[in-house]
Amino acid sequence: MTPTQLRAFATVVRLGSVKQAAAELEVSEAAVSLHIGQLRKELGDRLFTRTASGLAFTPGGLRLASRAAEMLSLQERTIIEVSQAGRGRRLLRVAASSMFAEHAAPGLIGLFAARAADLEVELSVHDPRRFSGLLHSRTVDVAIGPQPGSPDVSLACQPFLNYQVVVVSSPDHPVARLDGDAHRLREQTWLLGPSAGANIGVIPYILRRLNVPEEHQQIFQSHAAALEEVKRNNGVAPTVSFAVAQDLAKGRLVRVAGQTLRFDGVWATFTLAEHGAPPAAAELIRFITTPRATQAMLRGPGVSVGRFRPSIHVTLWS
Repeated sequence: MTPTQLRAFATVVRLGSVKQAAAELEVSEAAVSLHIGQLRKELGDRLFTRTASGLAFTPGGLRLASRAAEMLSLQERTIIEVSQAGRGRRLLRVAASSMFAEHAAPGLIGLFAARAADLEVELSVHDPRRFSGLLHSRTVDVAIGPQPGSPDVSLACQPFLNYQVVVVSSPDHPVARLDGDAHRLREQTWLLGPSAGANIGVIPYILRRLNVPEEHQQIFQSHAAALEEVKRNNGVAPTVSFAVAQDLAKGRLVRVAGQTLRFDGVWATFTLAEHGAPPAAAELIRFITTPRATQAMLRGPGVSVGRFRPSIHVTLWS
């Protein structure tokens, strides 16, 4: 039983198709079928059969599916830990939603990483809908982002920071001088960051609640880029209030008035409920609720790269 065979079987289980598994693994369908056949021969079990409605797994196949995921995760984690030990360093892999990564992560991760000279932090940005899969596959150690509407019982969720989202415009925009009723706002151009592309979180909720047409939405590569367009008087944008505090104070932006234009959100950490958080992730979860961590997050964007000690590796995933 080899890791390659287990990976092929686990991918078939997850996708429910040999063809899709082959595409994801970038091998031929024949190669996937060969690995499955070798497992069947070694274990003396059919593992699954093809039916009109898809793949039907035997009891042994279901047992192997759970074991395969555990064994592959253990292999990956062992490789990482051996590599860390050889370099005398620890690695913490963090997945974050785009809004948290842009507005709150720089101060938090910079302060946290500076506390331990042997710690490296990898921060990658993902759609919150992928958090569960990333954690179960051990691709990341902890995920940070908005709480989902339907909690995943396989994940331990720890809320740590309440925040407020407001709608802003330039001082010269027509909505800046009037109460922002829903109908008037729907007709504006909405300048949005990557978080608008997900269906979890405050920004997607605002767009659904105000029923903003898709043709009035423009999504930028970052929330900061969207705000720059707002300052050029090209539309309105929902944003985290602490991220624009200085712009509001200096009059570069104004908050669009209206009783319905204040939205509250909560960021939380997510780890595997059954297995618990790895030591470095557990340390971050404890630290993230401290006053120092809160103040670091509330600084908003603009923390210079030179503050990160040791280096923070950021990967953007489309």
